Amino acid sequence: GDFESVAETTRALMRVLDNGDTFNELSASQYEALHMICSKMARIVNGDPNYRDNWHDIGGYSKLIENNI
Repeated sequence: GDFESVAETTRALMRVLDNGDTFNELSASQYEALHMICSKMARIVNGDPNYRDNWHDIGGYSKLIENNI
């Protein structure tokens, strides 16, 4: 999908997360991982949902945080 659509969808997803009770307690790395996951989800729904790299990257960002916890 085009950059504008991906950016708008990513921003909308992050606004949803911002409503969470502990959103302000996220570390910088947790916040950024969630941001990147939202960006990858936005790419999936605005582009090719069968592009494997987006799905793989979502797991990778989650694994980085899991390793830090």
